[in-house]
Amino acid sequence: DVQLVESGGGSVQAGGSLRLSCVAAGPTYSSNCMGWFRHTPGEEREPIATLYTGDGETVYADSVKGRFTISQDDAQNTVVLQMNGLKPQDTAMYYCAADCRFGTRGLAESADFTYWGQGTQVTVS
Repeated sequence: DVQLVESGGGSVQAGGSLRLSCVAAGPTYSSNCMGWFRHTPGEEREPIATLYTGDGETVYADSVKGRFTISQDDAQNTVVLQMNGLKPQDTAMYYCAADCRFGTRGLAESADFTYWGQGTQVTVS
């Protein structure tokens, strides 16, 4: 099975930056799309960024547009979420996801993805 491992979470002051990474481990693997989500207690998991690897299209939630950037490294097995201008309301557990259902477009939802990481905590004060 494919395993996704996130890293890079931590605590930062408002206005600061963090860089989250998600490495896909397992058999030779190529995903059609990758995404980042976040979750806070009492709320539904929120999709925040999707990257379609075929054409490089990126889609963002309005809440992070202009501040966060999703990208894929040259090895094609790591997706990065660069987060700038962090706000206290960005505090959440952040998850990466891989493999979208065929035909998924736009900001992909939780149900569109097959594989999930274990999450990394981001705290902004």
